[in-house]
Amino acid sequence: MTEAYGTTARTLLFVPATRPDRFAKAAASGADAVILDLEDGVAPQDKTRARAAATAHVSVHRALVRVNGIGTPWHEGDLSALAGAGGLAGVVVPKTESADHVAAVAAVLGPRVPVFALLESARGVRDADLVAQAPGVARLLFGDLDFCLDTGIPRGDEQALLFARSKVVLAARAAGLPGPVDGVEPEIDDVAVTLAAARRAAALGFTGKLCVHPRQVGPVHSAFAPSDGELAWARRVLDMAEGTGGAAVRVDGEMVDTPRLELARRIVARAGKRPPGGGS
Repeated sequence: MTEAYGTTARTLLFVPATRPDRFAKAAASGADAVILDLEDGVAPQDKTRARAAATAHVSVHRALVRVNGIGTPWHEGDLSALAGAGGLAGVVVPKTESADHVAAVAAVLGPRVPVFALLESARGVRDADLVAQAPGVARLLFGDLDFCLDTGIPRGDEQALLFARSKVVLAARAAGLPGPVDGVEPEIDDVAVTLAAARRAAALGFTGKLCVHPRQVGPVHSAFAPSDGELAWARRVLDMAEGTGGAAVRVDGEMVDTPRLELARRIVARAGKRPPGGGS
């Protein structure tokens, strides 16, 4: 069965919907999914123009669209304009805080359009498990910048954000959703910063990251790909386990039982998405 667009994407690249000249470039950037942005990337006076450009694009081409949040003057108009667009692969709903928010979006767009719930507030993270279980939710996204603003946590305090990130990961897993997507890295000129941030997210159980510039795509892909060492270990495990019927085997001085064997299988599966030269 083909995976729905964006549901297992490692990289989800934002493009302001005021820049239709960049839509094709974003699609060709190597990102797994493109999000046409009607919210933070668009000034209030440009909202109507951005909506028209995004709607025209997803009438023909496949993409996600981040609509304006519930309660804003543009939210209902965004949904009405997008309803029935043939290429609309899903909507990113900012500041999602409840299952009711999801239901309100689904009531307009119908069950065909997946909801990518962006959790950006204390209430949203607190009720992440309820949001994750709401009908129509395809994936959880964590908006750390707005979350920091809402809670007063200084941006960049990774220790202070551990609980929130782990809460989102656990909620997604418990609901049977794909691994969640971590927030954007504002630093676009230093790829090492992006790579480090994505690796931290991967270590916590996230399986993707929001991107704001095409140059972030490669580093994020590498962060979510197995390293050369991990892949070599996984292949040794699978080679040693072949023909044992699932019994524990010794590999590199380690006793590998069922959980570790399954980990090896997952690492090899992840390598199928590995970009050329990825991992280290």
